[in-house]
Amino acid sequence: MKVLKTKTVRFAEIVAHCDRPEVHTLWQKPKADRHLQSLLKNNRIMTVLPNESGSEFGLVGFKETKGARYLALSKSLKRFIDRRVIGIKWELVRE
Repeated sequence: MKVLKTKTVRFAEIVAHCDRPEVHTLWQKPKADRHLQSLLKNNRIMTVLPNESGSEFGLVGFKETKGARYLALSKSLKRFIDRRVIGIKWELVRE
C-alpha cells in the first residue's frame, strides 16, 4: 500500500517568491467581485482556513467557507498549486 505524503510549503517561502500579500475582503458575492475574479484567473489568491487545533493553514485558490480569510498576492501562485501552506505569519501580510 502506497502512503501519500502531504506536500507543504512554508508561508515565508511564498512571500519570498510572490511578495507580501494583502487581505482581500469579500464585500459582495464572489461571482460579482470583478477584482476577485481577476485574481482567480491569474492564480493570485490564497484561502486561509482554521485548523481544529487552533492553528491556520492556507490553500492556493479560492475556497468559499465559513471562517476563511483570503490573501491576494502580486504574483502568480501557480507553482504552489496542490500544496498546503503552513506557518502563516500575519506580520508578513500588508496592512
